[in-house]
Amino acid sequence: MVMSSSSDHIISSTSKEIKDRRMFVGIVWNCAAELKLVLTALLFLCSFATVLQFLPSRSFFLSPSDLRHCLSTSTSTSLSNTTTLTPNYSSPLTTTTQLLLHTDQNQTLLNNGVLKRAFNPYGSAAYNFVFMSAYRGGPDTFAVVGLSSKPLHLYGNPTYQCLWLPHDHDPIGVTPGLKILPDWGYGRVYTVVVVNCTFPTSAGADGKGGQLLIHATTNGGGDRNINTTDTILALDETPEDFARFKEQFTSQPKYDYLYCGSSLYGNLSPQRVREWLAYHVRLFGGRSHFVIHDAGGVHDGLMNVLRPWMEKGFVTVQDIRDQERFDGYYHNQFLIVNDCLHRYRFAAKWLFFFDVDEFIFVPKKSNINSILDSLSSFTQFTFEQMPMSNKLCLSQDAPTAFRKWGFEKLVYKDVKRGIRKDRKYAVQPRSVFATGVHMSQNIVGKTTHNTDGRIKYFHYHGTIAERREPCRQFINSTEITVDTIPYVMDTTMRDIAGAVKRFELKMIGSALQRTRQ
Repeated sequence: MVMSSSSDHIISSTSKEIKDRRMFVGIVWNCAAELKLVLTALLFLCSFATVLQFLPSRSFFLSPSDLRHCLSTSTSTSLSNTTTLTPNYSSPLTTTTQLLLHTDQNQTLLNNGVLKRAFNPYGSAAYNFVFMSAYRGGPDTFAVVGLSSKPLHLYGNPTYQCLWLPHDHDPIGVTPGLKILPDWGYGRVYTVVVVNCTFPTSAGADGKGGQLLIHATTNGGGDRNINTTDTILALDETPEDFARFKEQFTSQPKYDYLYCGSSLYGNLSPQRVREWLAYHVRLFGGRSHFVIHDAGGVHDGLMNVLRPWMEKGFVTVQDIRDQERFDGYYHNQFLIVNDCLHRYRFAAKWLFFFDVDEFIFVPKKSNINSILDSLSSFTQFTFEQMPMSNKLCLSQDAPTAFRKWGFEKLVYKDVKRGIRKDRKYAVQPRSVFATGVHMSQNIVGKTTHNTDGRIKYFHYHGTIAERREPCRQFINSTEITVDTIPYVMDTTMRDIAGAVKRFELKMIGSALQRTRQ
């Protein structure tokens, strides 16, 4: 009897569980359509929010982050009325995006039913003018050197007006400034601008001093509804300044030859610069000067090489590192050489423009003075390049290569034909208004390229930028082809090395004997 009662209880419990399960399945089955709809809607919303993250936010009134915020808020509200989500404004970018997307100024509904969209500018992509320097070029003329927005000049028509304000009486009037863009289109965000201001009458020639103002006007460039004019105090000349200019303007130049160096940057080799400087001081002679522009490349080791020559009066170093703020071509190389042109326009007979891995050469039977005397009827001349290998050396030099100078051991010349080789140049600066890297296109007078056989330069490309032994392949041959480039042995520069070393020792002693690569 006990066993039968227990069995009946088990059967009764099992039947009840089966009925409960059937009831739950029945309820679910009856609500299947509603559940499918809810699940489908949730899947769609989640998928839509995911896709929006990969689309540009500017194409929609709501950004993906806004949609996620709305979804999160709605979900949180349905789960708990006490939950509040606050947008995260800690990121400046997030704050700016929300301001731009939700401002009422972005759209207006017109009476005819058209939705008028608005465009609201913020900030500035590039400056109208970045002033570097201004120099007097004569009793009535000045040059102003700077940078300006390249798109502004490429697609707009900015203009410049020049005004001279004497210190003791009224302005002499406004004259249009002639803008020159000397960087041949190489500029990046910024392009180089040289503004020539030539007044119809003398400006400050009475020696009483005055100010040169430049009005730089965009003429609708950048925003056609706005004509922005920036007034720049380019020059504030004292009577003493004019007296110094007049003396320089009417006297013979202090230097025969002045080197205008391009921007130096990177981890440059002190030893290569040491060789280059000793070589060219010897070549150009006692009435020469070298202007080095430091764009980040004059480190302590390099400064140790320059200092003895600075103390002798042959070298000036200018710190131009701040120009890196403005994205121009090759560390603003065109800007720097144009400043150098006008800064030393009356200080030298000839200005030379070439790089510190290039060595000017004149034949043994002549000298730099006689060559330039023969070219004095020209405002500008260019000279050809002799490209040298930066790694091929003679096998016989292998045991002592580390003691030899770069141009002494790199003796293989590239003789590949049919390719254009860059030329470098020199000018008589008084007849030049603006300049470039490989030549000037803004001169008064003649240019000649017919200098072959009289003056040329040997180019050791890349050696200045490597602080290591340049010889990486030693050769026992007078001719060789490496990487499809034919080379022949040329010992022209090697033969001069001994004389250059003795010259350096005579001029500055043994101060640089332990210079490292």
